[in-house]
Amino acid sequence: MIAKRVKDITPFIVMEVLEKAAEMEHSGINIIHLEVGEPDFDVPKCVANAVHTAFDEGRTHYTHSLGDPDLRNEIAKHYLNEYGVAISPDQIIVTSGSSPAILLTLGVLCDEGDEIILSDPGYACYENFIKFIGAKPIKIPVYEENGFQYLPSEIKKYITKKTKGILINSPMNPTGNLLSPIVMKELAEFDVPIISDEIYHGLVYKSRAHTILEYSENAFVLNGFSKLFAMTGLRLGYVIAPQTYIRTMQKLQQNLFICASSTAQRAGIAALTLAKHDVVKMKATYNKRRKYLVERLQQLGFDIKVPPTGAFYVFVNAKHLSADSYKLAFDILEKAHVGVTPGIDFGENGEGFLRFSYANSIENIEEGMNRLEKYINKIHLK
Repeated sequence: MIAKRVKDITPFIVMEVLEKAAEMEHSGINIIHLEVGEPDFDVPKCVANAVHTAFDEGRTHYTHSLGDPDLRNEIAKHYLNEYGVAISPDQIIVTSGSSPAILLTLGVLCDEGDEIILSDPGYACYENFIKFIGAKPIKIPVYEENGFQYLPSEIKKYITKKTKGILINSPMNPTGNLLSPIVMKELAEFDVPIISDEIYHGLVYKSRAHTILEYSENAFVLNGFSKLFAMTGLRLGYVIAPQTYIRTMQKLQQNLFICASSTAQRAGIAALTLAKHDVVKMKATYNKRRKYLVERLQQLGFDIKVPPTGAFYVFVNAKHLSADSYKLAFDILEKAHVGVTPGIDFGENGEGFLRFSYANSIENIEEGMNRLEKYINKIHLK
């Protein structure tokens, strides 16, 4: 019999959209992909060169379970240079993507029945991570009217002795919005660890992202190289944690994952030290796409109350088309041949919304919007 904690895990719906789209493509149908949150760029040349060099030098063995010391030093320098925050390399554990970092963090914080506060809508997988380790997700609705911001006064009502963490994600998936520094400061004042997913840091087009470490030492930072450096397939992430937790997290890492890829870690060093020019170019391209997509969606009748300024997503209210976002997303896929992600994937409070990713070429985004316009016009003609 399948274990209950696994049986109850919900599917990652964006992957089901992608898989259905792949089936359609296999039959010869052209699909415009605006569902996937993956950079469409190749890795920077310096990153590719670093991987080749690592192989040539024989760096293909286990590293220290905490991670390559050179990479941990560069991560610490990055947080000092970018945010003015001084952290020790000994506070960093390098992981195979940010997902293991989430598991290590929840693993040291939660016992059976403990609680983690998170936003609704929010990244689809958070809830399943929390349930898998036996904890309980406490979902706090956030709303488009105020840019999907947490209200600390509302969160305070849900803090109990069982609360072991408040999970934040800024810039946020699926909304593309940033958490305000005021909110971050207020959350840091609660006597609860803050788990800050900063995977989209660097992909900010107005203002700047703040790390929770600017406001609290009682925090766990989740980050990685997939989004900013277009290194999704290299599977490289890390967690920055209070020193008192590191040894226990290290033991978990040793047992569950051993260490991150040795070659990917050398690539991470190159990304942090040599890829700045590549990041600037990718970021400028994303910003052009963001502006175009927001404008086109507004022209198509979507009311975007607070335009997104980070990551590569636009989360729009589509309730005027259908209250069933799952049905709507698959109908758009089948009839308009455009892949989009239903809002229900991100929580009950995301129902009625659609997430559009602009991690695709401007030409494909334009074609996708043209197809969507024809689809919407047909709905109105019925």
